[in-house]
Amino acid sequence: MKTICDVFHFDLNENVTTGDDQVVVVTHAYGKRSGVRYMTGGLKVYYVPWRPFFNQNTFPTLYGTLPIIRTILIRERINIVHGHQTFSTLSHEALMHARIMGYKVVFTDHSLNGFSDSGSIHMNKVLQFTLADVSQAICVSHTSKENTVLRSGLVPEKVFVIPNAVDTAVFKPALERPSRLEIVIVVISRLVYRKGADLLVEVIPEVCRLNPNVRFIIGGNGPKRVRLEEMREKNSLQDRVDFLGAVPHSQVRSVLISGHIFLNSSLTEAFCIAILEAASCGLLTVSTRVGGVPEVVPDDMIVLAEPDPSDMVRAIQRAITMLPKIDPQVMHNRMRELYSWHDVAKRTEIVYDRALKCSDQNLLERLSRYLSCGAWAGKIFCLVMIFNFLLWHLLELWQPADEIEEAPDVILSRNCDGLEGCCRKYNNAENHNSSGTNNNIS
Repeated sequence: MKTICDVFHFDLNENVTTGDDQVVVVTHAYGKRSGVRYMTGGLKVYYVPWRPFFNQNTFPTLYGTLPIIRTILIRERINIVHGHQTFSTLSHEALMHARIMGYKVVFTDHSLNGFSDSGSIHMNKVLQFTLADVSQAICVSHTSKENTVLRSGLVPEKVFVIPNAVDTAVFKPALERPSRLEIVIVVISRLVYRKGADLLVEVIPEVCRLNPNVRFIIGGNGPKRVRLEEMREKNSLQDRVDFLGAVPHSQVRSVLISGHIFLNSSLTEAFCIAILEAASCGLLTVSTRVGGVPEVVPDDMIVLAEPDPSDMVRAIQRAITMLPKIDPQVMHNRMRELYSWHDVAKRTEIVYDRALKCSDQNLLERLSRYLSCGAWAGKIFCLVMIFNFLLWHLLELWQPADEIEEAPDVILSRNCDGLEGCCRKYNNAENHNSSGTNNNIS
């Protein structure tokens, strides 16, 4: 089995690859990184030559990605196309092209979205279009599932709940516990409205007033950083509030293990992996009670509060009194038992098996699903798919599928330092017409 994904979710893809299945990842170019790369364990990544347009999303073209997506699907002998993220234009276009070509598709929704503002209304209609003909869907929490079903009109029986996980081998407590003479509260988040940065402006001064031995470490950047810096200056908290700026993921653990409490002030959250990472490092979490957050960790590992400054201050005060009872290593061991990417990969493969068993339908049968998306939207969606179908057949005439060279399977062993001697299949297949190592995909 091979799948294709838009978002580079390395931990999940690597664990699926280590089984009987193989994963091919497709994402947009990152800086100068374009072409084909092999990652740990033989994970193959296509960085297609499309640059991000806004918020790490490519410019929507509808049909512009059809030629390259078609070539990758044929070249890699794909069975299932798996797209991620509601706001990923590349994911929506890849799923649309895959369905018109007859592939089984799976969609994972990682976010919650509203119903009242104009942006949410438009994105919900796009999601309804994409999921109208999806084989199966995955959500990261039960709250996320309910939200996705309401937004898209998808049959609940088609939606599976598979939570995210954490790499407990990386996120582990410090060998020496931090001193409690000074209590350090860690915030690692994008400093934007949705992540509750405005709440922090009111919460931090009050917590510092009530607790002279509390210090804050804030990691992350965003438009709300200016407000937080103004709060620090106004309240003379320069020695008690530290700003780290953007923190690379490889350095998140080193920041977390310097603290005692992890603070999450999000206004909306489908799951929140950051809480898992903090708990795995042995930190007690204080979080707003929003979205799927109550589903993330057991009640004794988190203190929940309403997204209100006064309630968050009370929750932090309660968390400070709980610190003497917290054993970071015990918390880490519990997280290791509760969450693993290997378990997520096994559950995802079950969804793939369900998708492969879905019956095949011709274009006319599938068009009826798009018609049900709305009086006018349904007709527009049908026209979009019909035109996509015609373009696909024009491509078949211009470059027949049997003229597209299939890629060899390269499987790297875990203890292999390079490609040499690690290719277990097709390594001597006529040198692959002397072009098997060509990494250009344009």
